[in-house]
Formats: sequence, structure tokens, C-alpha cells
Amino acid sequence: MSFVSTAFIIFVILCIAGYYLIPKQYQWCWLLVFSYIYYLAAGPRYVIFLLFSTVITYVGGLRAEQGSKAAVPVVLLLDFGALAIIKYTNFVLGTFAGIAGIEFHELDILLPLGISFYTFQTAGYLLDVYWKRCKAEHNFLHFALFVSFFPQIMQGPISRYGQLAEQLCAQHTFDIRRIESGLYRIAWGFFKKMVIADNAALYVSAIFDNYMTLRGYGVLGVLMYSAQLYADFSGGIDIVIGIAECLDITLAENFRQPFFATSIGDFWHRWHITLGTWMKDYVFYPVSLSRWMGNFGKWCRKRFGKNIGRAMPICVGNIIVFLVVGVWHGPAWHYIIYGLYNGLIIGISGLLTKNFRSWKKALKINDKSAGFKLFQIVRTFVLVNISWYLDCAGSVGQAYMMFKDSILRFRIFGDIIDTYYTCSGSQEVTMACIVFGCIVVFIHSLMKERGVDVRAALLDRPIPVRCVVLFLLLASLVLIGNQPLSQGGFIYANF
Repeated sequence: MSFVSTAFIIFVILCIAGYYLIPKQYQWCWLLVFSYIYYLAAGPRYVIFLLFSTVITYVGGLRAEQGSKAAVPVVLLLDFGALAIIKYTNFVLGTFAGIAGIEFHELDILLPLGISFYTFQTAGYLLDVYWKRCKAEHNFLHFALFVSFFPQIMQGPISRYGQLAEQLCAQHTFDIRRIESGLYRIAWGFFKKMVIADNAALYVSAIFDNYMTLRGYGVLGVLMYSAQLYADFSGGIDIVIGIAECLDITLAENFRQPFFATSIGDFWHRWHITLGTWMKDYVFYPVSLSRWMGNFGKWCRKRFGKNIGRAMPICVGNIIVFLVVGVWHGPAWHYIIYGLYNGLIIGISGLLTKNFRSWKKALKINDKSAGFKLFQIVRTFVLVNISWYLDCAGSVGQAYMMFKDSILRFRIFGDIIDTYYTCSGSQEVTMACIVFGCIVVFIHSLMKERGVDVRAALLDRPIPVRCVVLFLLLASLVLIGNQPLSQGGFIYANF
């Protein structure tokens, strides 16, 4: 059931209406029922995997609370083992077949909706119980709701048990201001998805699917992909958080103006925040604080000196984290190299921190100036867009060819949309919609970057002003939103 569909809108309206009409002590039951209805609508077979993850993690949490040391590795092995078999079997077999020169036909393996997201969420819960950051949930149905809460199950955010579980099972009172705030957030998400992402997707599909014909258009392709991916993912998260807000539930924020980042590390602190914090808490810290990493640090200090010795374990930890991020993105070498690209930049930047300071001092660069900050933002934007070649292309070879052609055969203008999508409207109109949407999002992001809470400020305005803003948002969806492509769903739902 796509978020951008009439069926989903009706589903959400019924859920919210019933949620406040039934006795408050049963609200969590209502959410559990609707969450499983939503998942069943995607396919009854998918529920088997959701229940499997829910049951074994619930039991594992109880055993971990009782002091069992075997429960955690066993459950993690089962959880991530199921994820690995489902997502990576064809990749592994295909790789070995390619090395051996054997023809390989992909196996038809079911990919359950949102399996990466709820696997990470349940694994985080289990480790938190084991590390005594939270108590184990003893009510199985309460835990089932935490795992399956329908707005977030498709593309996140990846919630922590301590932040979400109590809210799901609490009693909530109807609050018109909270409902209105949630509706604005939902409308804003639809605006980004339908006006920017789905119009930009026309360019992305045309250029990346026909890269041998449209050689040299790689820069335009990755710029459009940058707009598409951000508007698609952050727009979907806006819808998710807005729905939760209408239910009087606060979900973790997943974006914080990522294109104002001044480094790749800063970018990943602003982009897909809940995945980044998950990786930091459950991968980076356990790796960097492990005994073998400590021994590695001592060895580095003896060989390379104090500064390198301190930085090297952090560098290696970051590379491992982003290798995992690359694997998480998908079963393909271009995703793995995409992850390593980001990890290496962050790791090497950490190793050269002292050198950067010396160079800036020698060149008399004021790193507090607005000009230097603008340089950092532009530099980071360029590095991020280079990584999109790997993220969007179908293979490493395609990414390399498109990047090379972007330099040697650079082209930016051409009848791309008119050639490949004759029924979509003129290319000028499509581009105008994208540019208009990006300007609106940029202004909104700039205000947030300067500390302005845009929705709170809007809610303090008179009712006619609020109604006009909401009307304009909704009107833009009808007038310039790319509605046919919207039915295709969200990019991160595929993970």
C-alpha cells in the first residue's frame, strides 16, 4: 500500500479517527491491528518474517534480562542470518559463479517489506536490554507493536525502544493543534515527493537507464538524483512523522539540512540520522573499544607515533561502519564501494586533522569566515554527488563510465524528457517544477538552519493564513505534482 495512494490516505484517516473514538486503554491495540493490516496488505507471506523476528527477539530479550550470555548472539545470528539469506544469496552465488565462469540464474527469493529497518530496530532493542540500557518488554503484544508500528516500518526512522515503546502504549488525548501540525508535516512530505522527487525521477531514469546513448549527461543525472533521493526519502519521513504526530506520538528526526553540511562526516550526522546513530552505538563503539582494536592502536602508536596511533583505530572503525552501510544499501559491488568511498574520506580526514590545521595556518585561512564555510559546503556537496554515481548506477562499470564521460564529454542541455517520456509533458515544465520545488525546500531548510521552527511559527499565525498555506501545498500537488510516478512508491521502501 503506497503512501501516495488513495487507499493509504483512507487507511490513515480511519486509523486516526478510530484511535481517538475508542476507549484510551485500547488505543495501542487499535494501532497493533492497523499495523498488521497494513503489512498484510503488502502480502500475507511477509508477515511470517515479521513474526519470526518479533518472536525470537522477544524471547531473546527476556533471556538476556535473566543473564543468558548465549541468547544475544543466537538471536542476532538468526535475525541477521535471515536478512542475509533473503537479501544477499543471489549476490554471493552470482559473484562465485562469475569467478568460476559458470552461468548463474538468480533465485526467486521473497524480499519482505521493510525487513532491513525492523531487523535493525529489533537488534538495537536486544543489545540495549543486554547492556542494561532498558528493561525487557514482558508483554508480547506491546513488543509486537513496537516492531510493526505501520508508519515507520517501510522506511524508518529506526526507533529506539526507550524512545518509542512507552509512547505507543500510553493513553492519548485528541489535540487539534497536534493534529494540525501533523497534517502540515504530511502535506510538506507529499510536496517534496510529488513535486520534486517524482519529476526529477524522469531525468534520473532517462539518463541512468540510457547512459550508453546519453553519454556526458552524468552531471545532470546525479544532480537530479540528489534532488530525487533527498526529496523522496525526507518527504517519506515527513509523512511518517506527521502521521505519528496525528496519533500524538513523537518519532525521532531523520534529517537535519544535510546539504548545509561542511564535511562528509557532518553530512552523515545530518542524513538518515537514525541509521547513523544506530551504526555509531552498535557497530562503531563496540569495534573501536574492542580489545583487538586497542592492541591495534598500541601497535600504530609504536610504529607511527602518538597522533596517528590515536587516530588510526577511529579511522578503521569508520571504514568498517561505512562498509556495513554500503552492504545495508543493497547486494551489489557498487553499493559496497559507495560505502567504502564515504568511509575512506571520513577516515583519511581524521588522520589528516592536524595537517589541515597546519595548512590553514600557513595559508592564513580564517576557518571561521562565511567564505570558508561556503567553500566547505560546496566541497561537501561535490563529494556527495560523486558518491551518487555509485549509489544510482546499476554497476561499478556504469558508474565509472558515466563519471568519466561527465568530465570528457560534459553535456547539460538536451531533449532528454521529450525523447524518453513523450506523455509526461514538456521538458521545460518538468524542469520548472523541479527548480520551483528545490527553491521552496532551500528557503525552508535555510530558515531551519538559522534556528526557525517553521511549523511552530505557522501554527502561531491566524487561521486564515494557516488555511492558505495548507491550500497552496495541496494545490501544488494537483497542479505540478507528478502523480503517475508517485504510485511507484518510495526509494527506501526497497531496503
